[in-house]
Amino acid sequence: MSKSGFVPDNSNIKKSSGTPNLSVNYKQNVLFKRNDQNIAYQLTSTQLPAMLGGAFVDLYMTKGHMREPHWHPNAWELDVVVSGEVQVSVLDPDTSSMHNYRIKEGEVVFIPMGWWHWIEPLSKEAHLHLFFNNDQFESTEGSDVLRLTPPIVFQKAYGVSASEVAEAVAPIMDTVVIGPPNEHSFYQKSYLKDERDERIVVKINEKVVPAEDK
Repeated sequence: MSKSGFVPDNSNIKKSSGTPNLSVNYKQNVLFKRNDQNIAYQLTSTQLPAMLGGAFVDLYMTKGHMREPHWHPNAWELDVVVSGEVQVSVLDPDTSSMHNYRIKEGEVVFIPMGWWHWIEPLSKEAHLHLFFNNDQFESTEGSDVLRLTPPIVFQKAYGVSASEVAEAVAPIMDTVVIGPPNEHSFYQKSYLKDERDERIVVKINEKVVPAEDK
């Protein structure tokens, strides 16, 4: 698709072919579904061939879930909050700094092409419209980076234990997109029930800090 991406004209629409299809029910095209309350619908030039140069995602999430860390190698992204409140976190690769933006209805966050980012609801429910400047935008998901990179690579690159990395990422068996998976036991214990994970030990000046003091 040579014209994918920014298109400055309508040369893809031919007069001899008549008016192309200009309307579609995008909710017939599910990008990803975790459950009925955490779901994303997608509209690209696959659904509307005349719509070159841009794409759209309708995203619904509930608190406790999140749009996992990812980046888009071929498109920028504009996040528009329709309802609720979210935090959009963006890593600026030019300054090596992390930025967190709390936004609600009527506010937006712009994410440049290729920048690492994620979205987390702060309200009970959140609804966003995401716009992209590529009709066939691509996503590289953090879950894929973690589960498909051989653990020994992390050991060689960062000096961490390959076996510990393998154990830590073992539950990530598929692409997550909207996470965490409902059956994720660690999530159920540590987030939904707001319980402390007894496996986590905090030390200050080499002394273990009791859970109630953390």
